[in-house]
Amino acid sequence: MGNRAPYAVSFLLRFIYAVMQILTKVAFNQGTSTYVLVFYRHLIGTMFLLPIAFVIERKTAPRLSYKLCLKLFVHALYGMSASLNISCVGLNYASATSASAVLNLLPVLTFFLALLLGMESLQLKSFHGIVKVSGIVICAAGVTVLALYQGPELKSIVHHPIFRHPSRVDTHPSRSWILGILLQSLATVMFALWTVFQGPLLEEYPSMLLNTSLQIVFATIQSFFMALVMERDFSRWKLGLDVGLVAIIYCGVFVTALANYLQIWVIGRCGPVFLAMTVPLILVITIILSLLIGEAVTLGSVISGALMVAGLYNVLWGKRIEQVALCKQGGSGENGSCLDLEEQESGAPVPATRDSIKPVPGLMERTDTSS
Repeated sequence: MGNRAPYAVSFLLRFIYAVMQILTKVAFNQGTSTYVLVFYRHLIGTMFLLPIAFVIERKTAPRLSYKLCLKLFVHALYGMSASLNISCVGLNYASATSASAVLNLLPVLTFFLALLLGMESLQLKSFHGIVKVSGIVICAAGVTVLALYQGPELKSIVHHPIFRHPSRVDTHPSRSWILGILLQSLATVMFALWTVFQGPLLEEYPSMLLNTSLQIVFATIQSFFMALVMERDFSRWKLGLDVGLVAIIYCGVFVTALANYLQIWVIGRCGPVFLAMTVPLILVITIILSLLIGEAVTLGSVISGALMVAGLYNVLWGKRIEQVALCKQGGSGENGSCLDLEEQESGAPVPATRDSIKPVPGLMERTDTSS
């Protein structure tokens, strides 16, 4: 596929996440326990990914220390198990479209948290600094609209929904809707923080496949105890031949295991900025799928999603202007960064830049070999 491969893989990634939002929401509507679904999802991901990681990296992976295991456990707690449980509870109160809209905050929140931690710069007197700040403000406006305004429901072109219990706007009272948006936003903040700290963690333990697998193992254990505390009706732990089982298997295999690897592959080829630019596709695909299957899509979700997309691209535009300025200031010494800008647009392999994830020894070699 050549240079088109990253575009195709990025679209596949966003399609996987959009289907996840729809399946999970329908499973919750039909009575699947939120906490039990999260636990089974991580369990399936562990069963699928851990044997692969063990076979591929058992000889090359560095030894694990007690301190490193503790770090992986903490990262899994707030970045996988807790954030996913909070997000799913929020999805119970809102809609699949709203959850997809909130996902547009992820790149902007990642940038904002990196800014607070000193990993990014923001020069308010410069044009690119003003553009970045305006992007953050527009995203905040999008979240506010999403929380406070549902608006009329857009009519589906399907008069006979695929699922028996489609979500309806009138099942989401104002207070519940706001709570759902706040919970989804909190989960996104937690995942953004997890994303920011993955760079330093990968420097300490560069075996990416085993690193991810171990975090999923810890998340499985944590999710089990969370489900044990929150869901004491053990009849709800039973799996039947319904959409809940489909959602669990799909999320475990395609989201927890496959999507993680695909994201690593795209970042290795085109950098994190290129991947971030494809996030809005999740909202577009979710809206289309929701209308096709008869799920509720509100005007407020569409408007807020558009605001968040505009905010995201403002931040990315500001970062690109900053990179161009650095290229001009650095002259020949910054040619690599200039090439990075051109190649991110063409889909060609890119070197690491000031705005990219810090290179991890051996990562690019393993990524290129596996692809």
